[in-house]
Amino acid sequence: MGIFEFALFPFYVAIFFFIFKSFRKNYTDPVLKFYHLQGFWIKTLVVLVFAVFNWKISIGDSFVLYQTEGKHLYDLILKDSSNIKWIFTPAPDFDESLLSNSWNKGYLLGEANYMVVRFVTVFSFFTLGKYLITNLVFSMLAFTGAWKLFLFFYEQYPHLHRKFAIAILYLPTFVFWSSGVLKDSICIAAIGWITYSLYQLFVRKNDIVKSTFLLILFGYFLWVIKPYILISYVPFFFLYLILKNVNMVNSKAVKLVLAPVLIVGCVVAFSKIMTNLQEEMGQYAVGSISKNMKSLNTAYENQNTEGTSAFSYGVEFDGSVGQLVKMAPVFISTTFFRPFLWESKKLSTLLSSLEGLALMVFTMIVFFKAGLKTVFQTLTKNPLALYCFLFSMIFALFVGATTLNFGTLCRYKIPCMPFFVISLFLIQDATKQKKENLLKNKQVVNV
Repeated sequence: MGIFEFALFPFYVAIFFFIFKSFRKNYTDPVLKFYHLQGFWIKTLVVLVFAVFNWKISIGDSFVLYQTEGKHLYDLILKDSSNIKWIFTPAPDFDESLLSNSWNKGYLLGEANYMVVRFVTVFSFFTLGKYLITNLVFSMLAFTGAWKLFLFFYEQYPHLHRKFAIAILYLPTFVFWSSGVLKDSICIAAIGWITYSLYQLFVRKNDIVKSTFLLILFGYFLWVIKPYILISYVPFFFLYLILKNVNMVNSKAVKLVLAPVLIVGCVVAFSKIMTNLQEEMGQYAVGSISKNMKSLNTAYENQNTEGTSAFSYGVEFDGSVGQLVKMAPVFISTTFFRPFLWESKKLSTLLSSLEGLALMVFTMIVFFKAGLKTVFQTLTKNPLALYCFLFSMIFALFVGATTLNFGTLCRYKIPCMPFFVISLFLIQDATKQKKENLLKNKQVVNV
């Protein structure tokens, strides 16, 4: 990056500012206007930190792989327009003799990496191939998804707007790792748009054509880049839709019969789909999960040296379902709360350590004040809380079981972080409502 990029940055920020301002005019709710503007400026400022961090402090895939090869492909197209074919070419057919850096050989043969390079190439026609500006575009894309996620929760619990903003718009690692040229930015955008599109289709029943298009588009991107997110997320969202619709039924008898039937039907249907996709899913197939967990653990342990961010659980994970269940609390707590402060050997993990410490303290406070009974009642009575909690737990379980490097863990866990925090806020809100109701009942009795 050079002075020219930093000089261009305010100009591009102004472009996005006026684009988002035009959309913000459609909001009549001052709360939405406030958070949308605030979220925009937070993402904009974090882009500067992210770009410098990945360019000078901790050079990784963002710059040396995605930006380098995407910018190079953009240059090739400018020299010869026939090279535009490489944007549409399947990853396995990419000509590696065209690589800008020979050290990247093999990485673009996978669709997930190649898709990010395609994004960089296409965006480069707007950003002139400048890394800082391309980071800004990725960040703005992620912001649109994060905003849709905020809208989804806000429309159901408007009084919790500050807490939803904390979970989605302010959460440090979530904001940071979705503010630049990485898979994570695209995935966060996809999760947000998929969530809101499904909500529009099945709950509000608005914008059917638009929502269907966006659902297919972002579902495709997420399927190509990180299919395990899509597979672990969608079933729990449909569970939320099922339980929400059941709660609209007035008859308790119908609820008792209908809810289990719908849940079992959803699980059976999903299992059937997964069985049919075994070959296509490869390492993400249900039958391969335990085997891959074992191999990933072994690979990380072989890399574990004193100067790296790799860590060990102290016991050998054999990949069995039984041990996975047994070690679930350890894996889940690792995802949400580690690395601990004394485990942070790099600046890249320090932010996550501080966030993990704060989240651990907050989790303990919420569960202590609520009590297990209220926690259980909230999850069983509130479909939104249940869906957030189950998705975050399952996702955290598999991330914790397959990631033995703190640097990687900081990025891999961000899809589930907002949902876990929101589930805590919903439990906290239910606890508060319960106490207020008890107080009102006592006052009535005294009167």
